[in-house]
Amino acid sequence: MSDLTLMLIKITFLGVLWLFVIMAVGVIRTDLLGPAKKKTKRSSRSEPRRSAASRAPRTPRGKRNEPRSLVVTKGPLTGTTLNLSSHPIVVGRAKDATLVINDDYASGRHARIFSDNGRWIVEDLGSTNGTYLGQQRLTRPQPITVGQPIRIGKTVLELRK
Repeated sequence: MSDLTLMLIKITFLGVLWLFVIMAVGVIRTDLLGPAKKKTKRSSRSEPRRSAASRAPRTPRGKRNEPRSLVVTKGPLTGTTLNLSSHPIVVGRAKDATLVINDDYASGRHARIFSDNGRWIVEDLGSTNGTYLGQQRLTRPQPITVGQPIRIGKTVLELRK
């Protein structure tokens, strides 16, 4: 083989090798950080302006004594409030959880809080360190009352009116 042919084979091999390395780094990045989010550019001229009242989501009015929000009372997210709706709230470290808590003692999908015929229920989703309602570890889904602490790792949650 000529020197030119060997040089072209070497360059091609190095190119394929670098392509493999770049793709492997991309896969590892996606595994660690999640998929890249696409940024959409908004033009202020193409969209009509909305009033502040139309932008703010409204909480549906329920019965007088029903809880309307889930509040983080202790932990790194203290003060965070989620409005309660008919959709279940999943709490955990996973990026797709409704309330994402960065806590070493929380599982990816740690617990679920949902409404069942007007009552709010908390359920442990098979977490390693458990979910506590007051001082008691959950072994099955339990109803929650307003102000009752739900502890997941170092985070404490409560239902509020």
